[in-house]
Amino acid sequence: MITVDPKVLALLVCPVTRGPLTYLPEQGLLVSKAAGLAYPVRDGVPIMLVDEAIAWPLDSQTIKP
Repeated sequence: MITVDPKVLALLVCPVTRGPLTYLPEQGLLVSKAAGLAYPVRDGVPIMLVDEAIAWPLDSQTIKP
């Protein structure tokens, strides 16, 4: 499981919609349901670049624990 400082999570918003993000620690993703994008978290660092985001929702076979 990848951890991110809760204070950092409270400050982050989707760079596309400026809306809230849902953190999925098991998958290491920050999800913007409004934008249909999931941003990766690598080594505890959220990668908030649209070019690095993946389409959301993913089918369950695509998500790797």
